[in-house]
Amino acid sequence: MTSTTFVPLRLAGRPLAVKVAAVFLGSLFLAASSWIEVPMFPVPMTMQTFAVTLVGALYGWRLGLATVLAWLGEAALGAPVLAGGAGGLAHFAGPTAGYLAAFPIAAALVGWLAERGWTAEGRLVRNVVAMLAGNAFILVFGTIVLAGMIGAEKAYTFGFAPFVLGGILKAVLATATIEAVRRAKISL
Repeated sequence: MTSTTFVPLRLAGRPLAVKVAAVFLGSLFLAASSWIEVPMFPVPMTMQTFAVTLVGALYGWRLGLATVLAWLGEAALGAPVLAGGAGGLAHFAGPTAGYLAAFPIAAALVGWLAERGWTAEGRLVRNVVAMLAGNAFILVFGTIVLAGMIGAEKAYTFGFAPFVLGGILKAVLATATIEAVRRAKISL
């Protein structure tokens, strides 16, 4: 890691118990973000992409990936951690499948960028770009998978276009959150 590295919670060198607790707390945060929802069909608008990118930036790529996978594992087991308090394997085969599959990769991508200084102090533009990259990956991958189910035109209309502005706003909000964490000097 370089001197410009910024992974706010600095979990990499922490004891295993702290990392396990962070994964647990992160999965609760992801679940809570799922319950903040604007019902839409076939894909609801939630705060999930905000939480996924923020977890990646705060935890780093490895622990961010592990946290999102743990949350998806909870969902697969039927825990009510997805949009609308849903859970179960059906969501991994339905219209949201591609978005769900993209979440761990996006968390890892943003975490990887954070570890390389993209979210470092004084790098607001890079920070926003890192968050946008995570959001864009989720949106594009999810839309491609959705297109295989309902066709490209409908996937664009219902699974991509309505989410672009929200993705931009969530990227800015995630950047502001990272700046607030930095200024508060929060660490586990």
